[in-house]
Amino acid sequence: MKNRLLLLFIVFILFSAFRADKPVLTIFTIGDSTMANKNLYGGNPERGWCMVLPGFFSEDIRVDNHAANGRSSKSFISEGRWAKVISQVKKGDYVFIQFGHNDEKADSTRHTDPGTTFDDNLRRFVNETRAKGGIPVLFNSIVRRNFVQPEDASIATDARRAPGEQELPKEGNVLYDTHGAYLDSPRNVAKEMGVAFIDMNKITHDLVQGLGPAESKKLFMFVEPEKVPAFPKGREDNTHLNVYGARTIAGLTVDAIAKEIPELAKYVRYYDYVVAQDGTGDFFTVQEAINAVPDFRKNVRTTILVRKGTYKEKIIIPESKINISLIGEDGVVLTNDDFANKKNVFGENMGTSGSSSCYIYAPDFYAENITFENSAGPVGQAVACFVSADRAFFKNCRFLGYQDTLYTYGKHSRQYYEDCYIEGTVDFIFGWSVAVFNRCHIHSKRDGYVTAPSTDQGKKYGYVFYDCRLTADPDVAKVYLSRPWRPYAATAFINCEFGNHIRPEGWHNWKNPENEKTARYAEFGNTGEGAKTEGRVAWAEQLTKKDVLKYTPENIFKEDSNWYPYK
Repeated sequence: MKNRLLLLFIVFILFSAFRADKPVLTIFTIGDSTMANKNLYGGNPERGWCMVLPGFFSEDIRVDNHAANGRSSKSFISEGRWAKVISQVKKGDYVFIQFGHNDEKADSTRHTDPGTTFDDNLRRFVNETRAKGGIPVLFNSIVRRNFVQPEDASIATDARRAPGEQELPKEGNVLYDTHGAYLDSPRNVAKEMGVAFIDMNKITHDLVQGLGPAESKKLFMFVEPEKVPAFPKGREDNTHLNVYGARTIAGLTVDAIAKEIPELAKYVRYYDYVVAQDGTGDFFTVQEAINAVPDFRKNVRTTILVRKGTYKEKIIIPESKINISLIGEDGVVLTNDDFANKKNVFGENMGTSGSSSCYIYAPDFYAENITFENSAGPVGQAVACFVSADRAFFKNCRFLGYQDTLYTYGKHSRQYYEDCYIEGTVDFIFGWSVAVFNRCHIHSKRDGYVTAPSTDQGKKYGYVFYDCRLTADPDVAKVYLSRPWRPYAATAFINCEFGNHIRPEGWHNWKNPENEKTARYAEFGNTGEGAKTEGRVAWAEQLTKKDVLKYTPENIFKEDSNWYPYK
């Protein structure tokens, strides 16, 4: 027990050290409410564009958003907010600076003048950032949705109204800017000081004008009464963005950033949807994102980023949601805790198939950096991932459970697993599908059986493991490579490393000698204490070099139609 704890501690230290050494670049953001993080209470759909910015960068970039509602360049300094930010800036970090909305206000605590005091504050941000070795970037303000003459004060301010609260002027088809010279100050200071400048006003003006007065409302906080608990009376707001608006504008801004700042371009990532529990994405749950994918999107992949977190959901990817790529940030876990003997709403046992945390039916599915978990524990069959889809590709994924962890269900399904980790106890990789496991780590948590294939008669291949590593908990000593769930079960281990937990006989007949006549179990070139062939059952095959040449993914996966794994 002590040795086990020591081993776990060493692994933890090594992992922690690795993570600590990973370079992370920080983008600090300062500005007003159009950028700021928002309270999610009551289903509030308002978002600042910097709130959703992390979903457009790789994990090498950390976005630290300090923008705050109602702040101007003046009040951001006077309240000590800038001092807090600049104290954290280190060499190589970026500071994104966007003010103007509140500098326009008459309030003396916030008001500055373009060309003088406003410009001076921007220069201060630039100079102090550079003094710390940071890289400042100036932005001007996003456009207000204003389709009436700007002389009308009710439109030119950041008013938030309930629908029907007051009669508003009739809108035309021309978008009018209301920021005046406050748009020029960031541009002028940037030119003067040799700073990168992002013309956010032009980006958003072109977007809103292109959509027109009616369609552009979908970007801003227009909420109907009794639809959102946070705004029971509804809301009409031409300044502040909703989820869709923030994501759309952030995406366009990132395009401009990548063009203007090549050093950041390599970190930019684009996803169709982002899932995040903290409100920085399009959706809070993975299932919501999947449901939003158009049915039968044949010629284009839909990419979904799942941001760091544990998502307790029962996920279903139906047959119509084809060509989905599910990409996880480091630390993403999709989990549930159903199990075979758990009762459903009708008082019936869920059964093995009903216990899964995730169901994948749609073809051409791709997953990367995702942990699929069934957290029910040692309670019998409890599936983490049920894969019926054809042409399913898993890269650097983890499958966690006990009995029956990974169910390769589809009889006509081809599946490819690369650099994955799969753990369990009994039959924890099982099913009908043709599946290739390349450079995977297969870990036994108790004595039992690694695989239980159910290969159909006539299929040339079942499970094929290349260059995999089979390990076990310290007290595990009696594990079989496979037992045949159905008579024609097929499994091959090629150039794998076996720990001493693998039994000398290697294979099990499921207490039925008749299976020995039909099961197709094979090995080649394996190493480690558990790979010794002297004690292997007589009915298993030791492949030759010539035999192994047939065990290529190209040969294995061309059985129904040619396919080679790709994103």
